[in-house]
Amino acid sequence: MPDLDRIDRKILDLLQREGRMPMTELAQQIGLSTSPCSERVKRMEREGVITGYHARVSPKALGKTLLVFIEITLAAKSEEVFDKVRKELQNVPDVQECHLVSGSFDYLVKARLGGMDEYRSLLGDILKKLPVTAQSHSYVVMEEIKETLALRTDR
Repeated sequence: MPDLDRIDRKILDLLQREGRMPMTELAQQIGLSTSPCSERVKRMEREGVITGYHARVSPKALGKTLLVFIEITLAAKSEEVFDKVRKELQNVPDVQECHLVSGSFDYLVKARLGGMDEYRSLLGDILKKLPVTAQSHSYVVMEEIKETLALRTDR
């Protein structure tokens, strides 16, 4: 990854908060003219520092009011098994995040769903698609305290 100076980091901080900010406003807040600010943004896009711009959609607006985290523990582990699990879980539409983790279980899955019936169906589909038997533990979120995709840019 390229070295990011103080100005680059400030640009990233502002764009994480408002990805649709006009370049003129961004430049003004950074203290640069529009052209050099725009060049910095384009460079960071080319170099893969900025990976995209996204609309943040309210889960409630889509009826996705149930947030669930699922721990999955595989009965057998190998590189081949991990590859198959990765391919299967990447293709499950309701899975928002999936992480292979160290510790007492193998995968942590995050899903937003419309209700317990969708959760029951999702869990059954996931367990059915796995190449080996697995055990699961689920956690239904009662209250969301904080959720952000923003990364600290000051260090």
